[in-house]
Amino acid sequence: MNLKNKKILITGATGGIGYSMVKKFTELGCEVLATGTNQDKLNNLKKNFKDVKIKQFKLEEHSKIQEFIDTCNLDLGGIDVLVNNAGITLDNISIRLTEENWKKVLDINLTSTFLMCKFVIKKMLKNKNGRIINITSIVGHTGNVGQANYAASKAGIIGFSKSLAIEYAKKNININCVSPGFIKTEMTDKIDEEFKQILISKIPSGDLGSGEDISNCVAFLASDMANYITGETIHVNGGMYMS
Repeated sequence: MNLKNKKILITGATGGIGYSMVKKFTELGCEVLATGTNQDKLNNLKKNFKDVKIKQFKLEEHSKIQEFIDTCNLDLGGIDVLVNNAGITLDNISIRLTEENWKKVLDINLTSTFLMCKFVIKKMLKNKNGRIINITSIVGHTGNVGQANYAASKAGIIGFSKSLAIEYAKKNININCVSPGFIKTEMTDKIDEEFKQILISKIPSGDLGSGEDISNCVAFLASDMANYITGETIHVNGGMYMS
């Protein structure tokens, strides 16, 4: 898998899965620009991966995304691969879910993904080459109690990615999704142990996944080994959901 010197832009880079992707791409010799909202976490990322470029940005600031992409493009000297990993949850059962929290999750998870893709694709068209990997979720396929907004946003990314893939396949720009199941992160570490065991019992492989499981799949889709794959969603969930 030869990705040496490829220029990678990753959103949501400071969380468990994002951190793992930064690690994977740097190990493969890529030039990485990592973005997130928490400057302290970005600084820590920079401390661990000194060659990684970092940039703080709030994706809900939609009017600033085009300028943000222009700056990232200049900082990297081009964008070969975009990984849209950023996302939030604001959970509640549907009758208690506020319109504000519905909109905020859709704005950050789905609308910002649309805008990031839109402005990055304009750069990629000039090079007639590019890869976009959108991180979705098992919940976008199965639904989940208390996560109607999150499920809608992730399912929306899948349909959106398929449409993009059709539009730009002839321009050698491939757009795919990676759909994680339940992955070991700081968030899952806080889950009650009894509930965690119930959750694991529903996973055929018998354990939670790792950030590396996701980053390996993302790196594959970013590489030339995946030249003939576009519009696809790869499920990484230990068999918990099979399409």
